[in-house]
Amino acid sequence: MQDFEGRVVIVTGAASGIGRGMAGRFARAGMRVALADVEREPLAIAERELASAGAEVMAVLTDVSILASVEALRDRVLERWGKVHVLCNNAGVSGGGGPIWASSEQDWQWVLGVNLMGVVHGLQAFVPSMLAHGEDGHIVNTSSVLGLSTGNGSIYGVSKHAVTRLTEGLSFDLRAANAKIGASVLCPGMIATRIIEAERNRPAHLRAESPVPPEAAQTMRAMRDAMSARFQADGMPPDEVGEIVFEAIREGRFYILTHPAIKERVRVRMEDILHDRQPTPPAAGGEMAGLTGVPPRPSRP
Repeated sequence: MQDFEGRVVIVTGAASGIGRGMAGRFARAGMRVALADVEREPLAIAERELASAGAEVMAVLTDVSILASVEALRDRVLERWGKVHVLCNNAGVSGGGGPIWASSEQDWQWVLGVNLMGVVHGLQAFVPSMLAHGEDGHIVNTSSVLGLSTGNGSIYGVSKHAVTRLTEGLSFDLRAANAKIGASVLCPGMIATRIIEAERNRPAHLRAESPVPPEAAQTMRAMRDAMSARFQADGMPPDEVGEIVFEAIREGRFYILTHPAIKERVRVRMEDILHDRQPTPPAAGGEMAGLTGVPPRPSRP
């Protein structure tokens, strides 16, 4: 896809973080930007900021875990602008750390509902109309480096592996349909976002009574706070991610890696499979070790 001026883009999870970074880059390219998010006030702030910079923008409060909410977003955008050309299924939450058997039913419903079904709902709602208008388009689904590598039993990692495989399947399906729509899977490393604090947006009906003793719960909160601070201090700025995504769409790249160091972990995982070995654990420092800083921006051919 090369023509962006006046085209329409949808970004979910657009009020902050990676979504906000992508929305800003699309706006600078002259696109009409639809912002979708579950956080009302940050969404309104993002809309005002982009509008004050001269962008044609609209904001729609959206819960991507609910298909009807995403369909309402689609209807609002089509009513105003008639078409959608770029779809960024980006909304995501963290959660469900610790042993895989210790996660509650509510943990699974929340994380998979946003991270996986949010992408599915975006595709169900928008792809038919994108195919119908027949113009060039692109779809970006946000996975994670944890959707390419292996590690502990987090629901987050499970959900992101599913998004990676879903997007690979989407690419095949679009090509089989002779669609003029490209597809990419975004696999970011450590980005300066508040995803570690995603619990702030967890619906009340998906909050479970914690079986963890108060002392342990306090320790876990302290660990989350420390990790969140590390993301803010050491993570790549979201605007840099927006630039990387924009260039990848223009180049038609499928795998979008903000931190190429993850390729070594992918290689190790594939060799474990090929050689019938037990999965190799991440190096000292955890799954995000070494995935900080801003790598050189790839040059366009």
